[in-house]
Amino acid sequence: MSHRLDFVTTHATEFVDLTDRIRDEVRRAGLRNGRVHMQSLHTTLGLAINENEPLLLHDFESLLDRLAPAGAGYEHDDFARRFEVPLDEPANGHAHCRQLLLSAFATLMVEEGDLVLGRWQSMFAVELDGPRQRQVALQLDGEFARSDEQVSLEALVELELARQLMVDPEPVASPMRRLVGLRPKLVQLTAGIGPRSDPLRAAELAAAVELLHNATLIHDDYVDESTHRRGRPTVAAAEGPERAIAVGDYYFAKATRLIAQIGNGGVTSALAEALEAVCASQIDDVAMRGSYPGDRDSYMRVIRGKTASLFAAACESGALLSGAAPDVVDALGRFGVLLGTAFQMADDMVDFSPSSGKPVGLDIRQRVLSLPLIYAAEDRVVGPEVRRLLAGALGDAEVGRVAELVTASGALPRVRQEAKGLIDAAVRELDAVELDGLRPALAGLALSAVDRIS
Repeated sequence: MSHRLDFVTTHATEFVDLTDRIRDEVRRAGLRNGRVHMQSLHTTLGLAINENEPLLLHDFESLLDRLAPAGAGYEHDDFARRFEVPLDEPANGHAHCRQLLLSAFATLMVEEGDLVLGRWQSMFAVELDGPRQRQVALQLDGEFARSDEQVSLEALVELELARQLMVDPEPVASPMRRLVGLRPKLVQLTAGIGPRSDPLRAAELAAAVELLHNATLIHDDYVDESTHRRGRPTVAAAEGPERAIAVGDYYFAKATRLIAQIGNGGVTSALAEALEAVCASQIDDVAMRGSYPGDRDSYMRVIRGKTASLFAAACESGALLSGAAPDVVDALGRFGVLLGTAFQMADDMVDFSPSSGKPVGLDIRQRVLSLPLIYAAEDRVVGPEVRRLLAGALGDAEVGRVAELVTASGALPRVRQEAKGLIDAAVRELDAVELDGLRPALAGLALSAVDRIS
């Protein structure tokens, strides 16, 4: 499995710590045991393992300068003696010589899904001729976490969803087919953790959770008067509001029946509590639109109920189905809450992306709770204008202007950082419990939730 790490340096000599990014790639790939091979793709960029301590890094820089000082009369810098020299070629003979003191290659070991590094060790790319746009090549090999098994589980879920829709009346099955396609991986993965793992029952549960989730989306889109979801017309927009309500109700009922047929009281309770939280938070969401755009505390309360509760229930129900230990179920529930919250924050940011598949500013026009909008409204510079615009009618010009102000305010980087912090916290919840080797896959799934806003 191959990958590239891209980054920009800002100084002539700079030590760029790549440890966390390499660790993220290991988690995303699901590498359990093996090696990560790295190669610098530049003749003035080295690789090194050492301690990330500022004074020590300054010592390293001083050492390089003493051994190969800049401007010391390198023949490489005598452009009159070289052929086809680009006009922007820098005098960097010293940087090439310094690279010989380092290495262009490095290999790190991976055990149990994590890098094998000493307590003080970090993996650096060493810039010797910055500032530059740089790239390091990665290749991962070894034992990956159940990749073939996960593919087969996904196929089982797709077959189960197709089977359930096939027996339904066409007027309700047709609009639902447009929504089904997201893999309920949380249920699949967590259902393999305990001693009673059963792929067929896990597929049935995953299909039920997927139907339940999409039923909530159909009703949510109707309440929000949304015209598009993930680039496609919503059921309400394509079929009309009456059909949307009927289709949503039908699949709420069907998902409930499928969950009851599984016959696990813990699973039923977990999903029933999540559905109750979804409905209660939808009521709060509608009630709060009179104080639009609201505040962070209100926003967090709503999304924990509307989004995070079902993420948590998916994790918990899969683990309960497999007979996982109570501490594992609890840890996965906390993981799901954090992941679901970060996912919603990432989804809020999509509203300000022209490549999202929906009109930019659709959430603004429909007065949907949005964390970037809340932060922009609180901003000392743009906040007053944002609040004034939101208090009036929102035509195309007003929506466009609000979107511009949100982008200019710094709200988007703030939300991005907050979402990534939640993902880090979610992954840490997995560290204290035994997950039968599935930690890398769950961590990779969590990291992918915010990849779209990186």
